[in-house]
Amino acid sequence: MKLNRDIELLEGMPIAYIKSIDAIICTDLHLGYEGVMSKNGVLLPKANLKSIESMIDSAIASTGASRLIVDGDIKNEFSGVDTEEFNELYDFVNFISEKRVSLTLIKGNHDNFVERYKNTFGFQVHRQQHEYGNYLFIHGEEMPKPFGPQIKMLIMGHEHPAITIYTDAGKAEKVRCFLLGSYGHLPLLVLPAMSYYSPGTPINITPKSELLAPVLQHADIDSMEAIAIGYGSTLRFGKIGELRRLAESK
Repeated sequence: MKLNRDIELLEGMPIAYIKSIDAIICTDLHLGYEGVMSKNGVLLPKANLKSIESMIDSAIASTGASRLIVDGDIKNEFSGVDTEEFNELYDFVNFISEKRVSLTLIKGNHDNFVERYKNTFGFQVHRQQHEYGNYLFIHGEEMPKPFGPQIKMLIMGHEHPAITIYTDAGKAEKVRCFLLGSYGHLPLLVLPAMSYYSPGTPINITPKSELLAPVLQHADIDSMEAIAIGYGSTLRFGKIGELRRLAESK
């Protein structure tokens, strides 16, 4: 799905491609999640890394991108780097290297201590935000800091946006989505999480005061458009305000 002449949302995937910087963009991978959960007594299939690599492989093949930008939370733990996280980060960086794609991380709140590995693994790390071309990338747990006049759009993660939709029988289903709206005078694109185990925050039934990202506290949520992904498709689902009213009527 083309958003404009420069940005494409890849069909059925939580990934955007930006032509002018030749980059695919994703966020919230949370590598090592299953290993961390197993130490807490919760056993999960090892699905996350495999799912992420499969989608990125498809994205690179379809776009020919030379750069991957991870817009925060490449790993899962807050307080350190778990062994399972290190192993999966190592495997992921090798996978990206084999694809001959450069890797850049916009550091998120889960990415403590990742900087110590950037030289060993050979990727760039920027704290919280970075400018590429006409785009400002932030993870999203902090408000953006001053940026250059050339910036034409803000792109962020962190919130794991989704919508709750209802079947004719009244059954609720959560679907991940991009959010497209504005922040001040700039267009704003919020990316859904890549993690297999992060179904997301249902934006159309969650009060604005309970959203995680401070940027969204300053945005008109109901005027934002939900662009949902699932079942191999990317579909426009209308404004959050309209979806909120539909949910309230159920």
